[in-house]
Amino acid sequence: MRDKFSVTELNALRNDLLQGGMVDSREAAEVLQVFLMGRGYGVSQADAMDAAGRVEMAGCSLPVLQRELEGLAMVM
Repeated sequence: MRDKFSVTELNALRNDLLQGGMVDSREAAEVLQVFLMGRGYGVSQADAMDAAGRVEMAGCSLPVLQRELEGLAMVM
């Protein structure tokens, strides 16, 4: 199975999240939603909030970020 998102995309998203400080989970969830919507995927706000919390708890590690995005991505 091929990953849905490239390492370059994930690194750019991670940088965006880290630059924002991920202080506000709602803002981090919005960044995840915008990232996914820009690639043709939909995601609920509640699911994005849950994922943002898990990403934050993991220190925004790339493997966790990728796993969360892969789980969130729904075909539109």
